[in-house]
Amino acid sequence: MTAFFRPVFALGTTEFRIALRNRWVTITVALMALFALVLSAAGSAPTGDVGVDALSVTVASLTSLGVYLVPLMALLMSFDAVAGEIERGTLSLTLTYPVSRTGILMGKFIAHLAVLTIAVGAGYGLAAITALATDPEAVTGLPALLRLFWSSILLGAVFLALGYALSAIARRPGAAAGLAIGVWLALVVLYDLGLLAAVVADGGGVFTARALPWLLLANPADAFRLYNLAASEATAAASGLGGAAQTIPALHALISVLLWPLAAFGLAVAALRRVTP
Repeated sequence: MTAFFRPVFALGTTEFRIALRNRWVTITVALMALFALVLSAAGSAPTGDVGVDALSVTVASLTSLGVYLVPLMALLMSFDAVAGEIERGTLSLTLTYPVSRTGILMGKFIAHLAVLTIAVGAGYGLAAITALATDPEAVTGLPALLRLFWSSILLGAVFLALGYALSAIARRPGAAAGLAIGVWLALVVLYDLGLLAAVVADGGGVFTARALPWLLLANPADAFRLYNLAASEATAAASGLGGAAQTIPALHALISVLLWPLAAFGLAVAALRRVTP
């Protein structure tokens, strides 16, 4: 076991240094901090209307931020993880290391997930400090913030792994970037629009009652959002998914959130095994 993880962590350390050199850490931390502070300042206004503390309302707003920004940052970090090495001609050298292809992906995954964790922690932490400074009762929202933090990391893990899979499939950074943006649009934006159109056409029929909950759970972005909104005291002020969050058990959404990173990483490993440098 030690013989497997030692080179994996060595690769992860190298990848993290590359991320530092490429300013990925600075960029992601700055983005999360900026948006989190803006949402925290804006989200504290309606607390008197909804009857909950400032941090709970901020968490509801951060959930909407996380579902869009975390997947995008993860895909931007991972889309050239394999394709970039193929283009630079370094993949052949990497494959000569005494580590399996699964280990190579794990090393990259550890480094990129560390960058994402730092960024998300910084953004959510600043939002919490702002909420606590303006509302003494905001401490009651800390469990919701912690839940949002670790589920955001899991959501990022899903899209990191999907980025690796797309990178291995495309084998060219330009094509991988296009696929990454397409996947982000499909899963984060267009998927919900399609479901909304289907619900409107169904008019509260069988599709809305039976198929819609399962289709929401089948999307990692929706499962993440539903899980965090299901236990939130500020669900009604959060988004149009508030009604769905109240009808779908939080346990079902949690299972989807936990299974998606494993499935996505398995897909990435399978895609890398088909690559011949």
